[in-house]
Amino acid sequence: MKWTYDWLTDYLKTDCTAEQIADTLTRTGLEVEDLSAPIAPIAAKIVECNPMPNSDHLHILMVDDGTDTLRQVVCGAPNARVGLISALALPGCVIQGNEIRAGKLRGVMSNGMMCSAAELGTGDDNSGIIELDKNTPIGTPVVNVETVFDAGITPNRPDYLAVRGIARDLSACGAGEYIVPNDELLTPVKSARAVHIKTDKCPVYQFCEIHGITVTDSNPKIKSRLMAIGINPKNAPVDTTNYICYDMAQPMHCFDADEIVGDITVRMATPGEQFTDLFGATHELIDTDMVIADERGILALAGVVGGARGMTTDKTKNIILESAYFNPVSVRKTSKRLGISTDSSYRYERGIDPTITGIALSRAAGIIMDVCGGTIVGTGIGGEIPCATHEIEYTPDLFECKTGVNMPAQTQREILQKLGFDIRESNQVWYITPRPARVDVVIAENIVSELIRIYGYDNIARVAVHKPSDSAAHHDYYINTKRELAARGLNEVKSFGFGNSKTESLLSDAPIVKIANPIVNDMDTARNTLLGNMLEFVRNNEKRGYPDLNLFELGTVFDGDAPGAQHTQICIVRTGDTAPRHWTGRNRASDIYDVKSDLIALLHGQNFTVTTDNPPRWAHPFRYGAIYQGKGKIAEFGELSPIVAHALKIKTRVNVAIVENADNLPSARKVHDPILSEFQPITRDFAFIVDTDTPAEKLTSVARGTDARISDVVVFDAFDLQNGKKSIAFTITITPMEKMSDSDLQNLQTNVIANVEKKCNAQIRDK
Repeated sequence: MKWTYDWLTDYLKTDCTAEQIADTLTRTGLEVEDLSAPIAPIAAKIVECNPMPNSDHLHILMVDDGTDTLRQVVCGAPNARVGLISALALPGCVIQGNEIRAGKLRGVMSNGMMCSAAELGTGDDNSGIIELDKNTPIGTPVVNVETVFDAGITPNRPDYLAVRGIARDLSACGAGEYIVPNDELLTPVKSARAVHIKTDKCPVYQFCEIHGITVTDSNPKIKSRLMAIGINPKNAPVDTTNYICYDMAQPMHCFDADEIVGDITVRMATPGEQFTDLFGATHELIDTDMVIADERGILALAGVVGGARGMTTDKTKNIILESAYFNPVSVRKTSKRLGISTDSSYRYERGIDPTITGIALSRAAGIIMDVCGGTIVGTGIGGEIPCATHEIEYTPDLFECKTGVNMPAQTQREILQKLGFDIRESNQVWYITPRPARVDVVIAENIVSELIRIYGYDNIARVAVHKPSDSAAHHDYYINTKRELAARGLNEVKSFGFGNSKTESLLSDAPIVKIANPIVNDMDTARNTLLGNMLEFVRNNEKRGYPDLNLFELGTVFDGDAPGAQHTQICIVRTGDTAPRHWTGRNRASDIYDVKSDLIALLHGQNFTVTTDNPPRWAHPFRYGAIYQGKGKIAEFGELSPIVAHALKIKTRVNVAIVENADNLPSARKVHDPILSEFQPITRDFAFIVDTDTPAEKLTSVARGTDARISDVVVFDAFDLQNGKKSIAFTITITPMEKMSDSDLQNLQTNVIANVEKKCNAQIRDK
């Protein structure tokens, strides 16, 4: 976004310098990337004027530009003569959008350009170079130059795409007083034309038809401002629409009314329709493209670009001005699909103020008729101006809760009012209505953000250092879980929130959430699992000779495209060897029991059971397990299926653990650490005979669940017996919280035996 200092003063009464304004904007969220004053043409006196050989009109001039050395310039103006003081554009000057450079013309070096009044934008005469008063000081600028701001606009601040929006922010920051514009609406004039809107993607479309104009240049102020920001002036009607686009952030278009047949229709394109834009390129349209049409066909791509038919030229006598609001998503789809980006599409995509179509139309019509004359013969509107107002419930103490800064309620109120927000108070609750241009302010936290950036981010640090506040402390809900996994030798990774549909279809049957406009082709979904990106990391590291990995990620996955259809997942991957080769012993390959132990560590000693039923698509059918608490599955672990590994070109054995919902973990449920006992722990050994297919985890889980004082159960022996039986022996650790007698201990042992025998179809082994 570019604008000039002079332009800004239309809406801001200020004593600040351009540098101070740039610093203020950068501090409050609008980064001014460049601040420049273009080189101005200067007064220069022609000292020598010699005809160029082999030319009937060019002259070789030697001019005095106020330095000690004469400058050679090639000039073709018929009025060039010795003694004339004229305007010299030095190399680096921008004249009518073109930068002047030193170079040879027919083999003769020219170090600048002598300018006409038309080229300077001070008049219409283009028949020769401008003739300045003989008393004009040599070397002084002959026209005023504009100081130009160039700022990078973030997608969430479309109001910064209007000069008046920037001025309002500066006034709220104390950089000046906002000059409220005198916005008026046109008096309706009955028109022979009508507007027909046949799509819900255009809430309102307004037009104004002006007859009897004489197309001429814009007034000098508008021409100067447009040239300063890099827009080459064409004629008053076209320049005005460009000017309003930057001044008010309302894109507009100007049609030649004599080329439009009948009424104006806003509709979706018919698949296969052809459209030729004003640059001469032809496009084949689809049914997601919105168009402006008349009875003969398409006139423009709505919000993107005008058409070759109906464009305004120097011969135009009657015009139709368009001012409308188009759906941002619709405009973006067409713009990206066709690869056409314009000032208009740039603004519509981000969301403009939907309420100013009529105000912009009135302003544009006035500017054009002031220069070109003409009479308004008709106005029209289709649809209705959208109601863009919405109330946000807010309490002033939320600001300190979110930032740790104590800002008085009255100060908050003053800042919001300077930003153009309306406040209605009821029972100490504020109901805030942002101004319509602030389409980005929708929740209470947005209000806090607005207040703190105007208050000053630098003030946060100063307050935070000298006056700590518990309410300002940042707490990651899952930070303890991350620390536990990191302590187990796992490295945290962070991936994009996108996934690959082909990979996701290999891993599970979960719904795939496709993205309409993916950033890249291989990231075309909102990921439904963390495993897909994790396997991509494994493959890329394996290619580069790093097969030994211990990774985890805790992040959001998506269940659908509806708001709130998401949850937080944990994915753990261990591949290759557990440690590098070393002379002290042989290294070991990681296996599913390593990732299983990672999951068990996250349970903090809570009871669980393990089942091997129904392995998912990503898992090896015979090397898989799922951890349950009651009937709820907490997590699953296993080795990556060879079929999936082959499809993804992974050669290393991959061991995976997934916690489907991190909120189900004990740490997420804020389970407190057990209180340490002052009594010594007690251990007892048990051995049971069970069926061969009975997992050891079932016995240990049942044993542990028998009594709250049992803090640990560890299997220390297992072997097969005859007749489909096996022996499993384990040790329980008892942590008494009070004194235990021999009879208490005996009762506990008896209960363990009875519970295991009953629930596991087991028999205590007596020897």
